[in-house]
Amino acid sequence: MGSIRGSRSTVRSGAVALVVALALAGCSAGPTEEAGNADRADSAAKAPAGAGPGVAEQQGQPAAGDPVRYRADERAIIYTGSMTVRVENVERAAARAATIVTGAGGFVGGDKRTSGDSDAEASLELRVPAAKFGQVVDEIAGLGDPERRDIATQDVTEESLDLDARIATQRARVESGRRLLAQAKNLNDLVMLEGELAKREADLASLEAKKRRLADLTALSTITAVLLGPGTHGAGDEGQPGFVAGVKGGWKALVASLAVLLTVLGALLPWLVALGVPVAGVVWLALRLNRRRRPLPPPA
Repeated sequence: MGSIRGSRSTVRSGAVALVVALALAGCSAGPTEEAGNADRADSAAKAPAGAGPGVAEQQGQPAAGDPVRYRADERAIIYTGSMTVRVENVERAAARAATIVTGAGGFVGGDKRTSGDSDAEASLELRVPAAKFGQVVDEIAGLGDPERRDIATQDVTEESLDLDARIATQRARVESGRRLLAQAKNLNDLVMLEGELAKREADLASLEAKKRRLADLTALSTITAVLLGPGTHGAGDEGQPGFVAGVKGGWKALVASLAVLLTVLGALLPWLVALGVPVAGVVWLALRLNRRRRPLPPPA
């Protein structure tokens, strides 16, 4: 009996010691450790089922509220450029520019030229693939002496993705409208559903047209190249200060004023002829009658 009581007291003493040790361990664990445990529990709850620790970080997905980042090859960018180049021969330079563009996989969208000995000018609208935009710009600039270059870009990635989503939604609406139209049982429902379906199809066609236009602008860049002859005045020549520029400006103003004056005279000439001839005839006839009525002077 004494051995049994001794063993029971030993067990009770061990249990009490274990409870005291657990209490001390709980007190020693501070709020930092408890917060860390809570964070790990939340992460484990948000992670997909069966995923190990650190899976959310390994997936590389952006957190909520972070901006979406696209790679350079995933972006939709519209490139536009305009440049002015002084060349020796405008015709040869324009032909060479067309060859450069067609060789890069593009085409000439517009061609305006003014001929002359030294004041010839050509304005070309060139459409080139976006990947060859910089190369074509450099080659066009190499045709002569570049005087002006203006390059602009427009990022339309978000607009393109928005159009894709709207087109997918509108296509689903069109399909649902067609199904409802096939199930119409009376004339009123048929007419109403046909009108709604036509409206949805028109909206879908408009969205698809915008998408095609945007795809065309991103696939083919636009370059406006102005080729000037040796004696042609460029767009920035008139803004240069100095005596020569003043003389040129005064001469142009004089020529413009004379042109306006001659225009006014030309407009008034028909009226002067139409009204002046009858008035002159009346005045001449009145003077002639007045002379006949005047008495003769007495003889000396």
